[in-house]
Amino acid sequence: MRIRKLAQPDREPILRVLRSDDTFTEEEIAVATEVLDAAVAQPGRDYHILVCEDETVVGYVCYGPTPMTLGAYDLYWIATHREARGRGVARRLVEAMEAELGELGARVVRVETSQLDAYGAARAFYLRLGYGEAGRIRDFYRPGDDLVIFAKGLSLAAADVAHRPVLAASALP
Repeated sequence: MRIRKLAQPDREPILRVLRSDDTFTEEEIAVATEVLDAAVAQPGRDYHILVCEDETVVGYVCYGPTPMTLGAYDLYWIATHREARGRGVARRLVEAMEAELGELGARVVRVETSQLDAYGAARAFYLRLGYGEAGRIRDFYRPGDDLVIFAKGLSLAAADVAHRPVLAASALP
């Protein structure tokens, strides 16, 4: 497996990854497609994409700087093709993203996800990689579907906490 930066021909293979099972809704895929198209049109402007390929694209991660912050980044999308799950694709993508962000002097990475059972594997994945729950907004997406925010500190200046979760004082009710 090889991790590399996005190339123009990756658009359709990435869409196949997103549609490889029912993880993402059509609305989510539409948003991911808009972000992907922006990244293809203006590489590195607002969004950075790394792909993992093993003969074909088997996963991708999309991230970018958080507007109006110094050294904060958002992990917007990460997806692995259904047939490639369990092979370390997502872990390798996040590690490659974190390495690149470390070179850029990033301090923190933030991830937002849903509290629905369908996203339980994603939440467990972030916890295994050292991301901690930093906040929660109840009923954010719709009644009964909280927004869960994870974060991880990457600051080289604070090497002793570089891989510990960044935690908020409290979550909103």
